[in-house]
Amino acid sequence: MLDGLIWLVTNIGLGFYNIFWALTNPAAWLDWSDKAAIGRVIYYGGSVEFFFAIFDIFLVLFLLGLWRRQILWGVVRLFEGFANTIGRFFAWAALLMVLQQIMIVFLQRIFRVSEISVGPFGVDFTKDLSWWSEELKLYNAMIVALCCAYTMVQGGHVRVDLFYSGMKHGSRRVVDMLGSLFFMMPTMVLIWLYGWYFLWRHLVTPKINATEAFAMVERKSKILKWNVETTGFSPNGFDAYFLFKVLLVAFAGMMFIQAWAFFFRAYLEWREGPESADKYLDKDSLEDETADRVAEIH
Repeated sequence: MLDGLIWLVTNIGLGFYNIFWALTNPAAWLDWSDKAAIGRVIYYGGSVEFFFAIFDIFLVLFLLGLWRRQILWGVVRLFEGFANTIGRFFAWAALLMVLQQIMIVFLQRIFRVSEISVGPFGVDFTKDLSWWSEELKLYNAMIVALCCAYTMVQGGHVRVDLFYSGMKHGSRRVVDMLGSLFFMMPTMVLIWLYGWYFLWRHLVTPKINATEAFAMVERKSKILKWNVETTGFSPNGFDAYFLFKVLLVAFAGMMFIQAWAFFFRAYLEWREGPESADKYLDKDSLEDETADRVAEIH
């Protein structure tokens, strides 16, 4: 027990040191012309050091919020605004997916086309029709991965509710805080860890594993080469499946941020009482938009 507490406190302290080191030595991890910098990013992106650096940032924000609640409300609005902006933008991928599917069916059935060429700004991008058909999966993945946090802000996820609706305001907020801390955050950390190395195993060679020591990663980085996965499920099918792995990591990162926003909001609403429920919450409302348009007409 004591050893675990010492480990926790030590890593929290080292997290602040690692943040300071990263900010004062940006070339060590941002200069990707240096293979060693790429190796550091791969290694530390899924490391304990990176976790506690991020944890320290959120811890400081929470402590500032205990001192001035308005600061924490600002953080909540920033995080939720980020999720809403990304989600609202990539939600348009659903329309793009439908339009592309209609185009594929139309060109295939009416004109018997086998290839589709897109050439903006003099660039000739030609792919087989099966490539464009399989690429539709990417739009679906973008909606799922990048709109999940947005849907949570909007309260659009399905909730299996047995006791929650019958609880008082304070009890609900406590359940929200505990759910965020003990379910959402650990789950997103696990997805990030598996997704991070899963991504890089399909981007560079030699492959870097999560169990390797940093000294081994440094030696491997000297012979590091880009080897982006281009294998599809069919001979002429979509060949950029590494993008799905990027989306998996993006999903975990965005949902981890949203878990903190959810925790902060639950804490603030618990402290301020029922009158603060949904305070500053930017929710979409079709009814409000319809009313505004009717008012404009009249």
